[in-house]
Amino acid sequence: MRLGLLCSIIRTEEKLILQALRNRGVEFEKIDDRQLALDLHSSTFPWDVVLERAVNHARALHTLKIFNDRGLPTINRWEVANVCGDKVLTTNALERAGVPTPRTIVAYTPDSALAAIESMGYPVVLKPAVGSWGRLIARANDRHAAEALLEHKQILGSYHHSIFYIQEYVEKAGRDIRAFVVGDQTISAIYRMSDHWITNTARGATTANCPVTDELNAICIAAAKAVGGGVLAVDVFESEHGLQVNEVNYTMEFRNSIDVTGVPIHERIVDYTLSVGQAAITAAR
Repeated sequence: MRLGLLCSIIRTEEKLILQALRNRGVEFEKIDDRQLALDLHSSTFPWDVVLERAVNHARALHTLKIFNDRGLPTINRWEVANVCGDKVLTTNALERAGVPTPRTIVAYTPDSALAAIESMGYPVVLKPAVGSWGRLIARANDRHAAEALLEHKQILGSYHHSIFYIQEYVEKAGRDIRAFVVGDQTISAIYRMSDHWITNTARGATTANCPVTDELNAICIAAAKAVGGGVLAVDVFESEHGLQVNEVNYTMEFRNSIDVTGVPIHERIVDYTLSVGQAAITAAR
């Protein structure tokens, strides 16, 4: 089997994956998206399967689309990256699949956004439709804060701020859950804890092991299926209404979760990738 690892910078996660591949004697090639040039008139690639670990969402999205349209299997597929890379599409997919998620309203102008916020009630959370690591997320506790945030987004004027994604604020008692789904199994989960209302580890949250209960496994698998499945991280709130899925991530970091959970997440990702690659080889024979 010939495996391609689509990446740019090599983080701890990619180093772990590469070492797991070497330990198994798998033939692989690092595909640096900074040097990649794809001929749209060619359908021949030197890999049987590609594991996507790129940092740049746009590069990952376009490359996966080109690969998949030409029959090259990837982890994850373009459809999954497209949905998970956009919070509006993610929430829409979750809602259509009946997966519990915080109430969300999408608006397109500051006036309609403010009216939606007022109808929802304060506090609310405003997020860019495309973004990660908890960046540019803001909580509006009253009308004055909402008006200021909406004005800032309008003046910034970029694509990321042209869609107003408005989510109800969920009181989560200082923590949320990040669960890791590989294929049809929730392999592990962590609590992310912080005194700040944003509990991303990139923003300084601490972690602890979270038991994967039947309830947690069920909602995470349902969320993964809703966005297309594969290798995913599902962010879950423990709300007063029960578990709710906040987001689903398709190129997740996991360096801070291996020791905490005792689960070699990189090994599970490699297992799954090799199984997809082997299935593709068998089907082509």
